[in-house]
Amino acid sequence: MTPKPAQPRLEWRGVSKRFGDKLVLDGVDLAVDPGRSLVVIGGSGQGKSVLIKIAAGLLRADGGEVRLDGQPLAPGAAHAPGYGFLFQGAALFDSLPVWENIAFRLLHADGLPRRAARARALDAMDRVRLPASAADQRPNELSGGMQKRAGLARAIIADPDILFFDEPTTGLDPVTGGVIDALIVEQVRRLGCTAVSITHDMASARRIADRIAMLHAGRIVWQGSADEVDRSGHPLVDQFVSGRSEP
Repeated sequence: MTPKPAQPRLEWRGVSKRFGDKLVLDGVDLAVDPGRSLVVIGGSGQGKSVLIKIAAGLLRADGGEVRLDGQPLAPGAAHAPGYGFLFQGAALFDSLPVWENIAFRLLHADGLPRRAARARALDAMDRVRLPASAADQRPNELSGGMQKRAGLARAIIADPDILFFDEPTTGLDPVTGGVIDALIVEQVRRLGCTAVSITHDMASARRIADRIAMLHAGRIVWQGSADEVDRSGHPLVDQFVSGRSEP
Protein backbone atom coordinates (compact mmCIF):
# COMPACT_ATOMS: atom_id res chain seq x y z
CA MET A 1 0.00 0.00 0.00
CA THR A 2 1.34 3.47 -0.93
CA PRO A 3 1.90 5.57 2.20
CA LYS A 4 -0.38 8.56 2.56
CA PRO A 5 1.43 11.88 1.86
CA ALA A 6 2.22 13.94 4.94
CA GLN A 7 -0.18 16.77 5.76
CA PRO A 8 1.65 20.07 5.08
CA ARG A 9 2.37 22.02 8.23
CA LEU A 10 1.87 25.33 6.47
CA GLU A 11 0.27 25.93 3.09
CA TRP A 12 -0.51 28.87 0.80
CA ARG A 13 -3.46 28.17 -1.51
CA GLY A 14 -4.05 30.62 -4.35
CA VAL A 15 -2.77 33.52 -2.23
CA SER A 16 -2.87 36.92 -3.91
CA LYS A 17 -1.96 40.39 -2.72
CA ARG A 18 -2.07 43.78 -4.37
CA PHE A 19 -0.79 47.16 -3.23
CA GLY A 20 -2.61 49.79 -5.25
CA ASP A 21 -2.11 48.99 -8.91
CA LYS A 22 0.79 46.61 -8.24
CA LEU A 23 0.02 42.89 -8.10
CA VAL A 24 2.60 41.45 -5.71
CA LEU A 25 1.36 37.87 -5.24
CA ASP A 26 -0.60 36.25 -8.04
CA GLY A 27 -2.26 33.05 -6.83
CA VAL A 28 0.67 31.53 -4.95
CA ASP A 29 0.47 27.80 -4.19
CA LEU A 30 3.18 26.57 -1.82
CA ALA A 31 3.53 24.19 1.11
CA VAL A 32 6.08 23.11 3.69
CA ASP A 33 5.97 19.80 5.58
CA PRO A 34 6.36 19.42 9.35
CA GLY A 35 9.91 19.75 10.60
CA ARG A 36 11.25 20.86 7.22
CA SER A 37 13.06 24.03 6.21
CA LEU A 38 11.73 25.81 3.13
CA VAL A 39 13.66 28.70 1.57
CA VAL A 40 11.98 31.02 -0.92
CA ILE A 41 14.45 32.72 -3.25
CA GLY A 42 13.94 35.53 -5.73
CA GLY A 43 15.02 39.03 -6.61
CA SER A 44 14.13 42.22 -4.77
CA GLY A 45 10.52 43.32 -5.10
CA GLN A 46 9.19 39.89 -6.04
CA GLY A 47 6.93 39.58 -2.97
CA LYS A 48 8.98 37.30 -0.72
CA SER A 49 8.49 39.36 2.47
CA VAL A 50 4.79 39.77 1.72
CA LEU A 51 4.47 35.99 1.35
CA ILE A 52 5.73 35.21 4.84
CA LYS A 53 4.05 38.19 6.50
CA ILE A 54 0.70 36.94 5.22
CA ALA A 55 1.43 33.48 6.65
CA ALA A 56 2.37 35.04 9.99
CA GLY A 57 -0.80 37.11 10.10
CA LEU A 58 1.06 40.41 9.77
CA LEU A 59 -0.62 41.19 6.44
CA ARG A 60 -4.02 40.23 5.04
CA ALA A 61 -4.22 38.45 1.69
CA ASP A 62 -6.63 39.76 -0.92
CA GLY A 63 -7.44 36.26 -2.15
CA GLY A 64 -6.76 32.62 -1.38
CA GLU A 65 -5.99 31.25 2.05
CA VAL A 66 -3.23 30.10 4.37
CA ARG A 67 -3.68 26.73 6.07
CA LEU A 68 -2.04 25.43 9.22
CA ASP A 69 -2.20 21.64 9.58
CA GLY A 70 -4.90 21.62 6.92
CA GLN A 71 -7.12 24.18 8.67
CA PRO A 72 -7.69 27.65 7.16
CA LEU A 73 -6.35 30.51 9.23
CA ALA A 74 -8.59 33.49 9.83
CA PRO A 75 -7.64 36.27 7.37
CA GLY A 76 -5.49 38.94 8.98
CA ALA A 77 -5.39 37.18 12.35
CA ALA A 78 -2.15 37.35 14.30
CA HIS A 79 -0.81 33.84 14.76
CA ALA A 80 2.03 34.79 17.09
CA PRO A 81 1.52 32.19 19.87
CA GLY A 82 3.09 29.38 17.86
CA TYR A 83 5.34 31.48 15.64
CA GLY A 84 8.76 33.09 15.86
CA PHE A 85 9.95 35.74 13.41
CA LEU A 86 13.45 37.01 12.67
CA PHE A 87 12.93 40.27 10.83
CA GLN A 88 15.29 41.70 8.24
CA GLY A 89 17.75 43.96 10.05
CA ALA A 90 16.72 42.31 13.38
CA ALA A 91 14.17 45.16 14.01
CA LEU A 92 15.23 45.75 17.60
CA PHE A 93 13.94 48.64 19.73
CA ASP A 94 16.84 51.03 20.32
CA SER A 95 15.21 52.41 23.47
CA LEU A 96 15.21 49.03 25.23
CA PRO A 97 18.13 46.97 26.54
CA VAL A 98 18.90 43.81 24.62
CA TRP A 99 17.30 41.46 27.15
CA GLU A 100 14.00 43.39 27.05
CA ASN A 101 14.03 43.23 23.25
CA ILE A 102 14.45 39.47 23.43
CA ALA A 103 11.79 39.07 26.13
CA PHE A 104 9.38 41.61 24.58
CA ARG A 105 6.63 39.08 23.91
CA LEU A 106 6.95 37.47 27.34
CA LEU A 107 6.67 40.85 29.04
CA HIS A 108 3.96 42.49 26.95
CA ALA A 109 1.84 39.62 25.61
CA ASP A 110 2.30 36.82 28.12
CA GLY A 111 2.56 39.03 31.21
CA LEU A 112 5.58 37.20 32.62
CA PRO A 113 7.22 38.94 35.61
CA ARG A 114 10.40 40.81 34.72
CA ARG A 115 12.71 38.56 36.73
CA ALA A 116 11.40 35.42 35.04
CA ALA A 117 11.40 37.08 31.60
CA ARG A 118 15.02 38.17 32.04
CA ALA A 119 16.02 34.63 32.99
CA ARG A 120 14.32 33.31 29.84
CA ALA A 121 16.05 35.97 27.77
CA LEU A 122 19.46 35.03 29.16
CA ASP A 123 18.79 31.38 28.33
CA ALA A 124 17.82 32.30 24.75
CA MET A 125 20.96 34.43 24.47
CA ASP A 126 23.07 31.49 25.54
CA ARG A 127 21.46 29.30 22.89
CA VAL A 128 22.54 31.71 20.14
CA ARG A 129 25.99 32.34 21.66
CA LEU A 130 25.24 35.92 22.62
CA PRO A 131 27.23 36.78 25.76
CA ALA A 132 25.28 37.60 28.90
CA SER A 133 27.30 40.83 29.15
CA ALA A 134 25.22 42.15 26.21
CA ALA A 135 21.93 41.83 28.13
CA ASP A 136 21.93 45.41 29.46
CA GLN A 137 23.42 47.04 26.39
CA ARG A 138 21.37 48.92 23.82
CA PRO A 139 21.09 47.36 20.34
CA ASN A 140 23.11 50.18 18.75
CA GLU A 141 26.05 49.15 20.92
CA LEU A 142 26.16 45.72 19.25
CA SER A 143 27.70 44.69 15.96
CA GLY A 144 25.42 43.68 13.09
CA GLY A 145 26.10 40.01 13.77
CA MET A 146 25.27 40.36 17.47
CA GLN A 147 22.06 42.21 16.61
CA LYS A 148 21.06 39.28 14.39
CA ARG A 149 21.77 36.91 17.27
CA ALA A 150 19.54 39.02 19.51
CA GLY A 151 16.80 38.91 16.87
CA LEU A 152 17.16 35.14 16.64
CA ALA A 153 17.02 34.82 20.43
CA ARG A 154 13.77 36.81 20.42
CA ALA A 155 12.37 34.53 17.70
CA ILE A 156 13.08 31.33 19.63
CA ILE A 157 12.44 32.45 23.21
CA ALA A 158 8.93 30.93 23.33
CA ASP A 159 9.94 27.64 21.64
CA PRO A 160 7.76 28.22 18.57
CA ASP A 161 6.32 25.58 16.26
CA ILE A 162 7.07 27.63 13.13
CA LEU A 163 9.98 30.00 12.52
CA PHE A 164 10.09 32.67 9.84
CA PHE A 165 13.37 34.23 8.69
CA ASP A 166 13.30 37.38 6.56
CA GLU A 167 16.65 37.81 4.76
CA PRO A 168 18.64 36.51 7.77
CA THR A 169 22.09 37.35 6.33
CA THR A 170 21.39 40.77 4.81
CA GLY A 171 24.08 43.28 5.75
CA LEU A 172 26.46 40.66 7.15
CA ASP A 173 29.88 39.68 5.87
CA PRO A 174 30.15 36.12 4.50
CA VAL A 175 31.77 34.69 7.62
CA THR A 176 29.20 36.21 10.00
CA GLY A 177 26.41 35.19 7.64
CA GLY A 178 27.63 31.61 7.77
CA VAL A 179 27.62 31.70 11.57
CA ILE A 180 24.04 33.01 11.66
CA ASP A 181 22.94 30.31 9.21
CA ALA A 182 24.56 27.62 11.37
CA LEU A 183 22.71 28.97 14.42
CA ILE A 184 19.43 28.94 12.48
CA VAL A 185 19.91 25.30 11.47
CA GLU A 186 20.86 24.38 15.04
CA GLN A 187 17.80 26.03 16.55
CA VAL A 188 15.37 24.62 13.97
CA ARG A 189 16.69 21.12 14.69
CA ARG A 190 16.68 21.64 18.45
CA LEU A 191 13.07 22.82 18.43
CA GLY A 192 11.97 20.29 15.80
CA CYS A 193 9.97 23.08 14.22
CA THR A 194 9.05 24.02 10.67
CA ALA A 195 11.00 26.90 9.11
CA VAL A 196 10.27 29.25 6.24
CA SER A 197 13.01 31.63 5.11
CA ILE A 198 13.28 34.15 2.33
CA THR A 199 16.57 35.29 0.84
CA HIS A 200 18.38 36.44 -2.26
CA ASP A 201 21.61 34.92 -0.86
CA MET A 202 22.16 31.55 -2.52
CA ALA A 203 24.99 30.58 -0.16
CA SER A 204 22.60 31.06 2.75
CA ALA A 205 19.79 29.19 0.98
CA ARG A 206 22.03 26.18 0.41
CA ARG A 207 23.05 26.08 4.06
CA ILE A 208 19.60 26.23 5.64
CA ALA A 209 17.16 24.71 3.12
CA ASP A 210 15.66 21.26 2.77
CA ARG A 211 13.56 22.61 -0.10
CA ILE A 212 13.88 25.71 -2.24
CA ALA A 213 11.15 27.55 -4.17
CA MET A 214 11.59 30.53 -6.49
CA LEU A 215 9.13 33.41 -6.49
CA HIS A 216 9.05 35.54 -9.62
CA ALA A 217 6.44 38.06 -10.77
CA GLY A 218 4.15 36.98 -7.94
CA ARG A 219 4.17 33.25 -8.72
CA ILE A 220 6.16 30.19 -7.70
CA VAL A 221 8.01 29.32 -10.91
CA TRP A 222 10.04 26.37 -9.56
CA GLN A 223 10.45 24.29 -6.42
CA GLY A 224 12.44 21.25 -5.47
CA SER A 225 14.92 19.83 -2.97
CA ALA A 226 17.95 21.95 -2.12
CA ASP A 227 20.30 19.62 -3.98
CA GLU A 228 18.22 19.98 -7.16
CA VAL A 229 18.53 23.75 -7.46
CA ASP A 230 21.74 23.60 -9.50
CA ARG A 231 20.10 21.41 -12.11
CA SER A 232 16.62 22.88 -12.10
CA GLY A 233 16.46 23.27 -15.87
CA HIS A 234 14.48 26.49 -15.36
CA PRO A 235 16.10 29.52 -17.02
CA LEU A 236 15.12 32.01 -14.30
CA VAL A 237 16.36 29.73 -11.53
CA ASP A 238 19.60 29.03 -13.40
CA GLN A 239 20.12 32.77 -13.91
CA PHE A 240 19.49 33.52 -10.24
CA VAL A 241 21.72 30.70 -8.97
CA SER A 242 24.60 31.66 -11.27
CA GLY A 243 24.21 35.39 -10.80
CA ARG A 244 24.05 36.08 -14.53
CA SER A 245 22.52 39.37 -15.74
CA GLU A 246 20.58 37.57 -18.51
CA PRO A 247 18.71 34.21 -18.56
